[in-house]
Amino acid sequence: MEYLPKDLKFDSNGLIPVIVQDHKTNEVLMLAYMNEEAYLKTLETKKVHYWSRSRQKLWLKGETSGHFQYVKSISIDCDNDTILLKVDQVEAACHTGHYTCFYREIDENKIEEISNTVFDAAKVYNNKAAVLQEVYDVITDRRENPKEGSYTNYLFDKGIDKILKKVGEEAAEVIIAAKNKAAGEIRYEVSDLIYHLLVLMVERGVKLDDIYDELKGRR
Repeated sequence: MEYLPKDLKFDSNGLIPVIVQDHKTNEVLMLAYMNEEAYLKTLETKKVHYWSRSRQKLWLKGETSGHFQYVKSISIDCDNDTILLKVDQVEAACHTGHYTCFYREIDENKIEEISNTVFDAAKVYNNKAAVLQEVYDVITDRRENPKEGSYTNYLFDKGIDKILKKVGEEAAEVIIAAKNKAAGEIRYEVSDLIYHLLVLMVERGVKLDDIYDELKGRR
């Protein structure tokens, strides 16, 4: 459900606190604030916008770092005065480079880091398959925020026929590598095929979760 501004209780400054979670792990990433404009922009674009209290301006999360947040769900608490967002987080949520802003804990009146590493998707999701999500997210971002000279944008610009042609070519390359029994070549060509399949998925609106669910049902 997408709640309308009239459903929300903004404070005297016209703001409402927003708790942000990773939609896969439920890890709390950050706390920020929205005004009505930021909330409506978030609904419109599916990219999270906030109101900066220090700069007194609207800001798109990731507009300078590229670490965008894509909305997966929006909830409100029982008093309608706090928003809970579950998001797809591109790399680090925190400006320090940590995946979450809550990377420190208070222990016996001392503040200690509980994680001093920058974003590592494989650690966050606890498996190397998270690399697929990273690549998928970058491809999605390239489509929504084109980058000059990007091969991914070249494929999107050429359209579905070009993408399908590349998928076919890469599949053929995998077959040739397999016939040659060359492990290194197979690894390289399979990686090329997976990348082009991910481009195809983004182009046609298929999520990695859709594939995971389909495969899970085949076990």
